[in-house]
Formats: sequence, structure tokens, C-alpha cells
Amino acid sequence: MKLCDMTIHELAMLLKAGEATSMEITKSVLDRIDEVEELIGAYVTVTRDEALEQANAADERIAIARKRGDFSGISPLTGIPLALKDNVCTKGTRTTCSSRMLADFVPPYDATVVGRLRDLGAVIVGKTNMDEFAMGSSTENSAFHVTRNPWDLERVPGGSSGGSAAAVAAGEAIGALGTDTGGSIRQPASFCGLVGMKPTYGRVSRYGVVAFSSSLDQVGPMTKDVRDCAIMLAAISGRDMRDATSSPEPVPDYSSLLEGSVEGLTVGVPAEFLHSGLDSGIRELMDGAIRMLQEAGLEVAEVSLPHFEHAIAVYYLISSAEASSNLARIDGVRYGYRAPDASGVQELIRRSRSEAFGPEVKRRIMLGTHALSSKHYEEHYVKALKARTLLIEDMNQAFNKCDCMICPTCPTVAFKIGEKPDDPVAVYLMDIYTTIVNLTGVPAVSVPCGALGGLPVGAQLIGKAFDEGTLLRIAYSLEKACAISDRRAPVAAADGRRGK
Repeated sequence: MKLCDMTIHELAMLLKAGEATSMEITKSVLDRIDEVEELIGAYVTVTRDEALEQANAADERIAIARKRGDFSGISPLTGIPLALKDNVCTKGTRTTCSSRMLADFVPPYDATVVGRLRDLGAVIVGKTNMDEFAMGSSTENSAFHVTRNPWDLERVPGGSSGGSAAAVAAGEAIGALGTDTGGSIRQPASFCGLVGMKPTYGRVSRYGVVAFSSSLDQVGPMTKDVRDCAIMLAAISGRDMRDATSSPEPVPDYSSLLEGSVEGLTVGVPAEFLHSGLDSGIRELMDGAIRMLQEAGLEVAEVSLPHFEHAIAVYYLISSAEASSNLARIDGVRYGYRAPDASGVQELIRRSRSEAFGPEVKRRIMLGTHALSSKHYEEHYVKALKARTLLIEDMNQAFNKCDCMICPTCPTVAFKIGEKPDDPVAVYLMDIYTTIVNLTGVPAVSVPCGALGGLPVGAQLIGKAFDEGTLLRIAYSLEKACAISDRRAPVAAADGRRGK
């Protein structure tokens, strides 16, 4: 197995034992990028020179620790090559949100999550492709190029964090950060055979992350297994005084909680999630995952989320309204694309936004602006906020009966590129199981539980607020039971067929 195909915790052991260097690991990842990136298109920007400098610094850091015989200052992420979704600000490296509007934007500061990774000695190899401004479920909405699923180059990797998912699945990064507003970490994790976690709202700072929907956005890890997820989550979590919504809730050592017993815990199965529209093969895999959790010692209880059917509509009203407000600041005046030869400020703003925003971004801005207009504010936006309160109450009631819930992450496996070009509603429905998690603020993780037709399928585990420790322990138990944590995406063949 090549270094680029290994996990964070495996490589951390090699680094500590002196059996590999960060430079060797980073070069392995960069070599894989050279081999497959032209086929997959996971990245917007590869920071090759900076990554090699950071790897050298990490090796020096580890060498000093070894000489002293004290590795207490060495993190499991020290020297590990990671990728960042391109809506996370990086000082001195462009942050585009995969939009023509920000194609040349270079932030003067790092996002908090980036600063925390740098402080631990992680190596940043690049910025990954995404649906423009995180609006989409396929990474087909990027202004630059389409990203392809490493399991099948004819299929999407999911979205909006599709570039991060594809990079990790293909060995073009050891781990990655994504953002999740309605399923944008979990859905691509499911499509690409990864573990992807959306933490509790407020667990991870949003400072320096380009806002889509401020009450829903959250940063989280995308990794090859649950232990790596626990390592990355601990690294980026915690209070940040620059983000008023970040929580002071203590951050446990998630890795140390994985091996604990799950006996006596209860997993809830929401009846509304296993409806007739669910792919029969995925339903069978869910039934199998539930049986595995029972065999591991968990009890199973049926729970109900009575207002679940409204979650998609509520999500798109609230998220689009907040996107309309957040993106108003991107107008071509202060930064971003500026239309040439405009005759005045109003024409400059109109033309800049018309020329630089893509169709999906325009669609959501218009929907959000309509919902916030004086004639429709009470009818749409306020009603959506009231429905959100009902969903939160449903979730609280369900958790009176269980410690976590299980359901599919997505209703299907990855669909083909170009399969849904003129049907945005069909794409929106890919988030049917994930949006309720963002609306209610609780954590959730997608864990690979099998495959259909050679394509990965993820099970979604939903937990109580700030109880990521229990959630990860149950996810770890499911991962061990499924025994597929060591699967790797096939290397894609140059002719576009699925690799062997």
C-alpha cells in the first residue's frame, strides 16, 4: 500500500516511529495528484511548494521531539497532508468558492480551522473544487470544472464538498475539510465511500468560512475511517472568540472514546425515513446495518419525526433567504469580479453579479429575495422559521427514546454526470435525509455500510447536540461490524472507464 492510501492514524504511527517522513508522505500525495488529477478534477488550487515547505518544517518538529524523547507536542496531524474546501479562507492562497466572482480573491487571513491545523503542523496540499458558493449536490455547479467520482468517472462525487470527497477517496489527500449546510459533507462522503461528519452547530468556528447560510453552515472532517474523523474533529473544535456562534462546550478527546462499549445504548429508527421512495437495495443495507448494531449490543426503538416531510421546503426557504443576504456583500465594488466599462455604480453591481454568478446561485438568490420581500416575508420566511421550531421539537422528543438515530445518508448511489441537468428539484431531493440535521443543529456522521453495483453507500447516524463522542463510538462500532474501512476507490483508467 502506498503512503497516500493510508489513514491519518496509520501515518502518525509511522512518523512517530521514524519509519516515514512527512516529506515522503507529502510527495506520495503529490505524485498521486499528478497521476489522477487530470481525470478526477478534485482541486481548484494545488499548493505544491507550500506543502513541501510545511512537510520539511513538520519533519524538523518531529526530529526535535524524538531527540528530546518527548512527543507530547506532536499531534496525530503533524506532517499529514490535508485538503481544504475552497470556501475556507487561506492567507496568501486564493479562495474562490468555485465561482467566477471570486476567481482571483486572495484572503489576507486564515480561517480559524485553518489556523488550528497549521498550529498542529498539518500540511495543506490545496483547495478543493465545490459547487459554487456551496450551492449544489453534485459539484457540477463549479465555474471551473466538473469533479468526477473516483469510483466511477462517469458519476458525480456528490456536493457541495465533492472535491474534498474525491481527493480523499482517490488518495490525493489523507483527509480533508468540507462544509455542510444541508448535507454537503455527508452526501459526498456517502457517494465516495468515506466517513463525513457534520458537527453540532457551534462546535466548530465558522470564522473565515465564506457564508452561505449562517444559521446552518458548519465545518467538518472527511476521512477514510472513523478514527481519522475523531482526530480531525478534535483538532478543529472549540470556542473561538471571533465567532459569536461558537460554543464554549468542552471538547473531549474523541479518539479515546471510540473503544468504549455500546451495550445498553439505543438506536432510533425514524419511520418517516424508510419510505416507499427509498431504493430497495439501500433499504436492505440499512436493515443490515441496524442488525449489526443490535449484534454489537445496541437496542433498537422506532421513533417518529412527524414534521419531517416539510424539512426540504423549510431548508430551501431559510437557506436561500440567508444566502440572499450573505451574498449581497459580493457586489463587484469592494472585491471580486468587476464588470468592465460600467457607466455607474448601479450598472456595475448589476452587471458584475449577472456575469459572475452561476445559474444555481442566481436561482437561490432570487428565491431568497422573494421569501424576504415585504409581501411574502410572513407567508414564506416566518412560516419556515415556525416549521423549523416544530422540527427541533420533533428531534428533542425522538431523543427522549434513543441515544442516536440511523437512516440512509442518501436515497440513491451516486448518479451520472449530466443526469439531472434541467431538474433542480430532483437534485434537491438528494438531501431529503440530511437537511433536518442542519435545521435542528444536531451532529450527524455518514459511515460506509456497503455497496450497490460497486458504488459506495453510507448510513447516517444522527446524535444529540454536543454528544459527538457517543455518536463516533457508535459509528466506530458500525464500521468494525461492516468491515469495509480499508476499501479504496479504484484507480481510474485513462479512457474514462472504471479502474481495476
